Amino acid sequence: MGANGAVKGVAPAVSFGAYRVFGCEGSTTADIMLAAMERALSDGMHVLNMSIGSAFQWPQYPTAQASDRLVNKGVVVVASIGNSGANGLYSASAPGLGAKVIGVASFDNSHVSLSTFTVTPANLTVGYANATAAPPAPTSGSLPLAKTGTPATANDACSPLPAGSLSGKAVLIRRGTCTFHVKALNAQNAGAAAVVLYNNAPGRFIPTVAGTPAITIPVVAVSDTEGVAINNAINLGPQTLNWTDQFGSFPNPTGGLISSFSSYGLSPDLSLKPDIGAPGGLIRSTYPLERGAYATISGTSMASPHVAGAAALLLEARPNTPSQAVRGILQNSAVPKAWWGNPALGFLDNVHRQGAGMLDVAGAILSTTKIEPAKLSLGESQSGPATRTLTLENNGPSAVTYDLSFANALSTGPNTFSPSFHLSNASVVFGAPSVTVPAGGTASVSVTIHPATAPVGGQYGGYVVFTPQGGGQAYRVPFAGYIGDYQARQVFTGGFPFLGKLVSCTPASLLRGNDCFGTGSYSVFPAGATYTLTDAFNTPYVLVHLDHQVRRLRMEVFDANTGKAWHRALDQEYVARNSTATSFFAYPWDGRTAAGNKTYTVPDGSYVVKVSVLKALGDDNNPAHWESWTSPVITIDRP
Repeated sequence: MGANGAVKGVAPAVSFGAYRVFGCEGSTTADIMLAAMERALSDGMHVLNMSIGSAFQWPQYPTAQASDRLVNKGVVVVASIGNSGANGLYSASAPGLGAKVIGVASFDNSHVSLSTFTVTPANLTVGYANATAAPPAPTSGSLPLAKTGTPATANDACSPLPAGSLSGKAVLIRRGTCTFHVKALNAQNAGAAAVVLYNNAPGRFIPTVAGTPAITIPVVAVSDTEGVAINNAINLGPQTLNWTDQFGSFPNPTGGLISSFSSYGLSPDLSLKPDIGAPGGLIRSTYPLERGAYATISGTSMASPHVAGAAALLLEARPNTPSQAVRGILQNSAVPKAWWGNPALGFLDNVHRQGAGMLDVAGAILSTTKIEPAKLSLGESQSGPATRTLTLENNGPSAVTYDLSFANALSTGPNTFSPSFHLSNASVVFGAPSVTVPAGGTASVSVTIHPATAPVGGQYGGYVVFTPQGGGQAYRVPFAGYIGDYQARQVFTGGFPFLGKLVSCTPASLLRGNDCFGTGSYSVFPAGATYTLTDAFNTPYVLVHLDHQVRRLRMEVFDANTGKAWHRALDQEYVARNSTATSFFAYPWDGRTAAGNKTYTVPDGSYVVKVSVLKALGDDNNPAHWESWTSPVITIDRP
């Protein structure tokens, strides 16, 4: 954002404040983030970028709520929407989900600036990215090249390699089947001095080789075409990899398309998220000095600073712009991009993944028209067509007449974890075919959006387009909604909930009280079980998979013989969904319950736990909006 050296940031002349929220472990908590946000406000910061987030959340999450309040106090808040695209729909992060926050998606860079090595005698110059959690590649020296497979090998280097077979060599390995750590470790154990990973799909990537044991040799990643070229060169005879201190700029075949990692919306309250996108895939930026000072890295954490920098430039050009107006100005001028799956078809990518589209910095700063609201969150389609009023403000020197049209984007299907893509039959009817906005004045127009009718349980979206007669900059307002009855979504799936018992927690140091913050292993007891409550391994756990976010989750305890209510063991609001179709939350019950401010300890005996969830946007008084499950008998028998 503010770099002004070998790498030039979006807003290189900003006064830059940095607030540390991470500890040595690379994670933080909401309270620490809130303290940093308060400090930024106290220091008079105009724009706050947060390249951080808690995935699968609600806009009621503490950092999102605090961010909204910062905007109310005059700070433009920009946040990454998250890197959970592989985890499906409704995967966006807080604080980016905040109602007044600019939540930013990532598009892949058109070109990528990379360190290079050469391959001789084949005379190849290859751009590479260093893998995360591996030592950086050197800038000098040579290694003989070897390979472990071919461009058709699906599981290249996924099995142990003969000891010493790669001693002192740089080994070419194709992506696929197993983790990057497994591939790198197998090569390292076979004596390799370096690993060159190449893609099994078009484009470039930045792998991570984090794992145990640690990778101690350089691991770099190259494109699919470069990997095939190196493979073919090795087929022709011995080749040598030569590390260099040179850089090159390489076209990126996925440039301008949404990044594969970028999270999907909508927000659990069906608000349109993300708001906008910016370059975040394969960005060359500043980096810790001990790691080389500069690196090419990817993430919505790289896209968000692009937008924060654009907000700073906008405020410099228009210093009286209110903090709450900045997002809309940026959205109005953004440019929607084609679907990543097959851009040649001309379909626009999902609104609930790219928001208003790609940031256009110059278009936003030079814009003379502002449209509010700048996005339309339409909610459930079972409510029927939605009519909204859009107000245009013309800050230019002459009247402008805009012709109105709309463009549908692709919809997604109902499956949260495996998104499918569908054409939309949504339509927009305008109160007038055009609207004239006087110089220095405003004009309004009504739009009625008829929602898509399929697939039921999916999400749809599109853009209302304002095209000036006689040429000039077009403006857009994105819209998105849910197809069908939102409360018809099933929350308890996969056979869950279960009554369980903790078998192990790895590593053991992450077992704190009854909570396993590591990897927990549980046994299940469909017929019930007896617990002594002496420690975490003798405590009942309710294992719950949430296929979707829920407004409330509560656990109530009843005497199994008399039905007497023993109040609530748990009562949570705005609960995140699980990250995968098979993951689950483990809720321990320590024999205590609560009602209001009073706490109770149940005596030894037999009990059942009723788990109830109120669905997202559900009516507390409508039984159809609740799902519930009652456990088998839990016998408490303390020593």
